[in-house]
Amino acid sequence: MIDIHTHISEYEQSEIYPIIKRAKNAGVKAIISASTTINSCKKSLYLSEKFDMIYSGIGLHPMNLTHEINQETLSSLENFSKTSDKVLTFSEIGLDFLDNMPDRKIQYDAFREQIRLSIHLNLPIIFHSRNADLETLRILNEEQAYKVGGAMHYFQSDINIANRVLDLGFNVSIAKPVLNNSKLQKTVQQISLNSIVLETDSAPQPFKNNREKWTEPRHLFDISQKLSMLLNCEISEVQKVTEKNSSNMLFGRLKYTI
Repeated sequence: MIDIHTHISEYEQSEIYPIIKRAKNAGVKAIISASTTINSCKKSLYLSEKFDMIYSGIGLHPMNLTHEINQETLSSLENFSKTSDKVLTFSEIGLDFLDNMPDRKIQYDAFREQIRLSIHLNLPIIFHSRNADLETLRILNEEQAYKVGGAMHYFQSDINIANRVLDLGFNVSIAKPVLNNSKLQKTVQQISLNSIVLETDSAPQPFKNNREKWTEPRHLFDISQKLSMLLNCEISEVQKVTEKNSSNMLFGRLKYTI
């Protein structure tokens, strides 16, 4: 299995090796460490160079935009990609229309500029969308993001949005909400396994008092197990197909053979 979206770089360094060990024991072969700021890009790159199974995503999360994106920032992102062949995605970028988020013009401009750069660098986009699905998809279409494709991160929308995502040439990325969200489960049953990739969005969760309950890449097993039940197929088939989907989405740049 491939975890196409985590924030593993936010964990303490002492946590990384045990997390990787647990992930391997669960059948995870590769983990992508997504970024949210320039600093987290640097952390993700560091981890990807230190650990064979960790790869990097570069990008600025809409929640973390403090000012209009400028050429210096774009140049930094481009240099990150050229520094390491383990940079596999542009993530996490997109739009977030919750209250108290950065100015929408800043979000729109940053999203468009990063899509353009992703196309220039030939990196698939793992995009964030919160309360902004139609606008996010509109921008992706206008900027011709289908040239590189990617996935809708942490998918929790309805089948109409799923079909729009698929029509645009993107995959839907399924995470832990599918374990308990009955509405999402019904939607997933209407999506072809050939269009699904897996993620955990792992990050430290100190609000959970029990450390054992923190989401980690190892939980891909639970997600794939639930999908096998929903789609009425063997868990091995879910793992095989989603791994192939992820590898294809990443243009075959993972350094192992499926």
